Amino acid sequence: MDLIYWKDTERTGMVFTGLVVVLLSLFQLSIITVISTISLGALCFTVSVSLYYKILHVLNMGDGVPPFKAYLDLDISFSGELADQYTQKVIVAVVSAANSLKNLFLVGNLFDSLKLLALMYLVTFLGDLCNGLTVLIIVSFSPIPLLTFQAKVDGFVAGIQANVDNAKDILHRIAQGGGPTPDTTPGGAKPKTQ
Repeated sequence: MDLIYWKDTERTGMVFTGLVVVLLSLFQLSIITVISTISLGALCFTVSVSLYYKILHVLNMGDGVPPFKAYLDLDISFSGELADQYTQKVIVAVVSAANSLKNLFLVGNLFDSLKLLALMYLVTFLGDLCNGLTVLIIVSFSPIPLLTFQAKVDGFVAGIQANVDNAKDILHRIAQGGGPTPDTTPGGAKPKTQ
């Protein structure tokens, strides 16, 4: 979460710059080319640093400790309990997502299914306009304007939510036979007509 909220700007900048470079590379090249190029670059760096340290050791200018020893000794395995815990979390998330999709696609709730229908319809237009990787690049920088203009964004979202609630109310009344609008006067007092 610190990366998303830009608490450490240097680290966040490096991560997001790397993310954008990878996404732009994927935009222009195939995923196999991008993965092989990144792997080649990482191997060139690590092999050259290791050779440099070995040469320093041979010339008696270094202590002979491999440069990546701290990372090589790092224990990345985890116990069976931890594996079970992560497996249970993944299973719960997958079952929850499948249940939500089942309710959406098999019309468990009409309004939610209609919202998904409208969203998918709009996404088809988005797909015609740009590539999926372009959308990922845009989404990766979405926290920046949200943090900068949070009050304006909140006001805009509140206005949209009010319009959506009004439309839901109208659709709900239409679905129930189109009754009269609810009385909004306090205490139900009716104004006198003359």
